[in-house]
Amino acid sequence: MIAETLQELVAQIPDGASIALPPTRSGPAIAATRALIEHGTKNLHLIAIPTSGLQADLLIGAGCVATMESAGVTLDEFGQAPSFVNAVKAGALQLKDTTCPALVSALQAGEKGIPFIPMRGLIGSDLLKHRPDYQVIDNPLADGADPIVVLPAIVPDFALIHAPLGDRHGNVWIGKARELMTMAHAAKRTLVSVEEVVDENLMADELRAPATIPAHYITAIARATRGCWPIGLQGCYDTDAEALTAYARMARTQEGFDQFLKDGPRPAQPVAAE
Repeated sequence: MIAETLQELVAQIPDGASIALPPTRSGPAIAATRALIEHGTKNLHLIAIPTSGLQADLLIGAGCVATMESAGVTLDEFGQAPSFVNAVKAGALQLKDTTCPALVSALQAGEKGIPFIPMRGLIGSDLLKHRPDYQVIDNPLADGADPIVVLPAIVPDFALIHAPLGDRHGNVWIGKARELMTMAHAAKRTLVSVEEVVDENLMADELRAPATIPAHYITAIARATRGCWPIGLQGCYDTDAEALTAYARMARTQEGFDQFLKDGPRPAQPVAAE
């Protein structure tokens, strides 16, 4: 349950796996993502819940991704995600475009163990032309005509997340990032890097237990100090605006992206795994 290193953690992800990624605000596992790039894993299907940023862009720029399913990939106030934009323009990436509600709803279907989920709001949009897996049916409970879209459940092979705390029992405390709970429920396996591993049982703490993913949903945990860097982690450290600005500038070209990975900024405290 407790992995010795980040490399051991991400080595469990094979080529071609589907991986759910959290939004930038909710604990992207950047240190683990770098380890996955170093491992050389390829042909990944990334599923943003419901958007992604640097985490997806790093994997795309490193040539690890075949498919990106997302409502958006952006560096937020730092601009466009350059590797994502370049890959889409070059046709090097299969893009499965969708909306935030559609992704979250489909993941909730996976969480519930049902094959699909109905959803309002997509009828009349161009998405239905480009997503043949989104089907329009007649509402079987309506008295008259009532078309509704059904979305196939999303059941990722892996969820890859970062959190402030894990414990020796395998429980993971996520704070306010509730989408991480849904991701862990829906995914076949959940891999987590954490800032700290504590000896106490987080599920025995009445204040922390409601925001703790129980161990039976967690496949493995590895410690990674400042594991979201240069993204901030609420209550732990702030976003490194200088490093993200440098990435947004350098990653406009493949040469600059490669240089950022090799010699770019590093966190004030080195990423450590144990």
